Amino acid sequence: MSFHEVRFPTSLSFGSSGGPLRRTEIVTLANGFEERNTPWHHSRRRYDAGLAVRSLRDVETVLAFFEARQGQLFGFRWKDWADFRSTSADRDVEMDDQVIGFGDGVKTDFQLIKTYVSGDQSYARPITKPVHGTVIVAIGGVLQQDTIDFTVNTETGVLTFTHPVDEHAEVTAGYEFDVPVRFDTDQIVTSVSHFQAGEVPNVPVVEVRV
Repeated sequence: MSFHEVRFPTSLSFGSSGGPLRRTEIVTLANGFEERNTPWHHSRRRYDAGLAVRSLRDVETVLAFFEARQGQLFGFRWKDWADFRSTSADRDVEMDDQVIGFGDGVKTDFQLIKTYVSGDQSYARPITKPVHGTVIVAIGGVLQQDTIDFTVNTETGVLTFTHPVDEHAEVTAGYEFDVPVRFDTDQIVTSVSHFQAGEVPNVPVVEVRV
């Protein structure tokens, strides 16, 4: 897939609107009951950065970024200010934030995930774009050393340990992450209201699978 490992300017994604989207197919039966199914196992996020663009400099930055991505052609990283850490946004990342798996004595690769819990239900979201230098890992509560005990692929979110993880050993991790997205339009419409002020009413972006 065509993807650029570059992040949309965080000063412009701050203040944007958006969040997760689900697709649910609902069939109402003759007796009034419903059957609900979904073809998506994972949600897909949509955002609009237009609200955060306020000055001519902001407009220029967005246009340059858009042109460099060739519109919808190339994906890029996006910081979701409402959800960018393995823990809540107001807490520091810790090595035991997320349980990402258990060793079996053979496995060395583990995908970063973030689990969302509400009541008895939970959803495990694959994290494919961790932020370089933020990933902290532990095995059985023991901190592991980056580049010595493990490496992390920041383009896929896969942790690779130097040696297989012992059977039943709990693997945990903390990290910051971006969302892989692309522009959801092939045109950016700008408006200049007065000198040194401008706006881009809509800058839609949508999450992509990587």
